Amino acid sequence: MIAFVGIGANLGDARAAVADAIARLARLPGTHLVRHSSCYRTAPIDSSGPDYINAVACIDTELEPHALLAALLQIEQAHGRERPYRNAPRTLDLDVLLADDRVIDSLELTVPHPRMLERAFVLVPLLEIAPAVEVPGRGPASAFLANVAGQTITKLN
Repeated sequence: MIAFVGIGANLGDARAAVADAIARLARLPGTHLVRHSSCYRTAPIDSSGPDYINAVACIDTELEPHALLAALLQIEQAHGRERPYRNAPRTLDLDVLLADDRVIDSLELTVPHPRMLERAFVLVPLLEIAPAVEVPGRGPASAFLANVAGQTITKLN
């Protein structure tokens, strides 16, 4: 399964947390890191705290979507992720954005990620590594870029 994972952090050494998350994704069982985006700095949306560091990774994995989610939650826990309230600042946040062309709507997991097309911090890095990616039921992700044009996002070196 080809999956795209959204990565973000805004507490502690956020850039190091994003880099470590990418490295850990590459080490998941039956998983190969295909590519990852640059890092981007963005202001919090529906949240608070310092700016976020965001990226997107593409993986080829034998893990099924729910097993992948469980592995992502373990990586978050390794970084001390706490969830005191919705959209709280975070040491690391990992989201399954896309999983092949699957559509999943369960209590634990919704794929495609329900807000991915509303967030520059997802769309810009996603389109950097997969400019022609299609979102099941919605069409080309690139068609939604204009909708997030007002959100400030800065590519980091």
